Amino acid sequence: MKRIAYVCVDPGVPVFGTKGASVHVQEIVRAWRNRGAEVTVYCTRPGDDIPADLADLPVVVVPVKGKGADREASQAQAAAELAERVVKDGASAVYERYSLFSDALARVTEQLGVPGFLEVNAPLIDEQRIHRTLHDEAAALTALRAQVAAAARTVCVSDPVTAWVQARVGEEHHERIRTVANGVNVRRIRPSEEAPGMPVVAFVGTLKPWHGVETLIKAQASGSREWTLRIVGDGPQGAELRSLAASVHADVEFTGAVAPEMVPGVLAGCSIAAAPYPQTSAESDQYFSPLKIYEYCAAGLPVVASRVGQVPHIIDDGVTGLLVEPSDPAALAQALDGLAAAPLARAAMSSAARRAATEHHSWDTVLDRITEEVHP
Repeated sequence: MKRIAYVCVDPGVPVFGTKGASVHVQEIVRAWRNRGAEVTVYCTRPGDDIPADLADLPVVVVPVKGKGADREASQAQAAAELAERVVKDGASAVYERYSLFSDALARVTEQLGVPGFLEVNAPLIDEQRIHRTLHDEAAALTALRAQVAAAARTVCVSDPVTAWVQARVGEEHHERIRTVANGVNVRRIRPSEEAPGMPVVAFVGTLKPWHGVETLIKAQASGSREWTLRIVGDGPQGAELRSLAASVHADVEFTGAVAPEMVPGVLAGCSIAAAPYPQTSAESDQYFSPLKIYEYCAAGLPVVASRVGQVPHIIDDGVTGLLVEPSDPAALAQALDGLAAAPLARAAMSSAARRAATEHHSWDTVLDRITEEVHP
C-alpha cells in the first residue's frame, strides 16, 4: 500500500476546519484514500471540525508559536520538525500545500528519495507583504525556490498563480510546473429537486469583501422580487451585510456558518447559485480557483457569476450558467430575474452543470491530473 505524507505548515489553515482551504485539504486527502493509499497528515493546526469519514485519519501536529518575526522562525522550525517526523515514519510520496517558510517537501524528498507534489494555491509572499506583515521575505523566497526545485510536480490552481511561481524560480523548473484547477466531491454533493414555491438563490462562502455579497443583496432588493436569497456562511462582514439587507428590505435568509458536510443540505431545494465576485483594481488579484462554483455545479445549480479571473473558464455562459459584469447589482438582478422566471432554462443548465462537474471537476480527476506521469 502506498503511504502518502500530506504536509500543511500554514497556521492559518486548520486541517479540520470549515473554510475553503480546509475543505481543499480534506478533499485531496480523500482522493488519495480513494486510490487505496494510506495517508498521514503533518500539520501545524489540526482544527476540531472532524468529518466522520476522516475520524480515523492519523494527524501529527507541531504548532507554530510567537508573533511577528518570531512566528516566521517558528513556522520554519515547525516545517523542519514535521519533515523529520515524515522521514522517521516513512512515506511513498510527500504532498505539501505550499506555505510561507516551509521547506518540508525538499527535506523529505532529499532524505527519502521519494517524489514530492507541491500544491500552490495563492501568491502567499505577495499576500503576506500587502495584506499583513512579512519580516523575512528573502527566507520565504528561498523556501519557495527550494520546494519547487525538489518537487517532481508543482501544481498551481490557476494560470496567474503558475505565472507567479515561474517568475520566482529558475527556467529549468518551469516544465514541472502545471496549472490544475480545483475540484468538487461529486459523491458528497448531488443534485436535488427544487423546493416548491418561489425560487431560492444560494450563496455559500465566508462573508468577506472579495466575495461581493453586498452586490447580491442589492440585486435581490432591486430585482423582480420573484426569488429569495439564502446566504450560507459567516465572517467579518456578517453584521454589516445583515444591516444592509435590513436597510434595503431584501428577502434574505442568513444561515450562519455551516460545516462542509452540511453544505449539500443547505443547497438542497435551491434553484440557482450566485458567485458575485467584485471588480478589483488589478486582474492579478483574480488568481483564485473558486471551490464554491464547482460545488454549485455538482449540486446541479445554474450559476450566475461575475466575469472575472478564472470564472469564465469554469462557467460556460448560457450553458451551465450566466456571466455578468462584476460589482453591478442591476446586471446581476437582471440575470437572476430571468432565470427565476425560466424553469425550463434552469433545468437544462442544471443538467449541464452537473455533467461538467462529474466529467471534468471531481477531486479524483484533479488528483489524476496532479500525479500524471509521476507515480509514487
